[in-house]
Amino acid sequence: MKMNTIAYAALPLTLALALAACGGGASEDAAPKQEQADGADEAAHADEGKITLTQEQITSAGIQIDRAMVGGSGTLELPAMIDGDPQGTQVVSAAIGGRVVALNRNLGQSVGRGDTLAVIESREAALLKGEVEASRARLALANSNLSREQRLFAQRVSPEQDLIAARTAATEARIAYQQAQGQVSAAGAGGGGLNRLGISAPISGQVIARSVVLGQTVDANAELYRVANLSSVSLSLSLQPADAGRVRPGNAVTVTASGRSAEAKVTFVSPALDTATRLVPVIAKLDNRAGQWRVGEAVTASVQLTSEGSGGAADGVVRVPSTAVQTVEGKSVVFVRTKTGFQAMPVTLGDNAGGSVIVRSGLKGTEQVAATNSFTLKAELGKGEAAHED
Repeated sequence: MKMNTIAYAALPLTLALALAACGGGASEDAAPKQEQADGADEAAHADEGKITLTQEQITSAGIQIDRAMVGGSGTLELPAMIDGDPQGTQVVSAAIGGRVVALNRNLGQSVGRGDTLAVIESREAALLKGEVEASRARLALANSNLSREQRLFAQRVSPEQDLIAARTAATEARIAYQQAQGQVSAAGAGGGGLNRLGISAPISGQVIARSVVLGQTVDANAELYRVANLSSVSLSLSLQPADAGRVRPGNAVTVTASGRSAEAKVTFVSPALDTATRLVPVIAKLDNRAGQWRVGEAVTASVQLTSEGSGGAADGVVRVPSTAVQTVEGKSVVFVRTKTGFQAMPVTLGDNAGGSVIVRSGLKGTEQVAATNSFTLKAELGKGEAAHED
């Protein structure tokens, strides 16, 4: 009886030891399994973005390999408009109101400085010219009186006071005559009659606009013609503020339109945004002595960008063809050639540079990238990710 009591007392202890032994074995078995799972995750991350392809598969897919370019700050291609050079364009206006009785130049014709472009007939012109004639007569009379007083004073017949008065009157008459001539010059030139006034060209150039017709009555300061010296023209561009920060006076601009091409130079980058468009106005000067560019013509401008580095140096700027860039999961990537295929490299992009794009980070510039048909690699990458999720 006593022996049985001892046996029952030892049973719970034996069971506990057995359970402990079983639990310890389960824990030891779980550790290697967890290590294997972690290793699989690490291998999956290591293979992320990798695409394995043979050379035959790459050729069959039409994927062309190109090397990333280093150096050159790139260009920015955008639409632009040809304008007349602001320094070489003049508005010819009527200084007085009246009726247009002559128009001596048509659109496109050349003019020289001082050439009479139009003749205006008006009462005001008659008054201006009449004052010139009257002041000329008064000046002639004053000069005659002065000569007589000088002669009488020399003969000691007339007192010095009369000579001084005659000299003063002659001076005043000369000033009045010069003022009358100045008023006529400010209004125009001779028009062939007392009541007619000619309007002269202020510069040499070409007539690019005519705002009146023969017989029309115009007000003072009304525009009659617009004359431009088109040996050089302006190129008007509008840039995003981020791009304008990399454009400076002196930067080259390649202008193309309808089989024509020429080089221009940036002369002005506005320090303020246009209130309507919120863009930065930029002006470039274009040589037009050959007459191949027309005011108002729409063209394409390729603006040379200045590097963001110190001193404007272009070294170290990495560029790739625009066709090499794809978007994967909302991020820009470039497929870099590896020994076994390609690796999708996330990149940070800069400005478009015509057919290429600047890569701010993600590439060193020594890589070979998929430049053509890179979208097939994007599709292949998507298949691999889908299989991995399954």
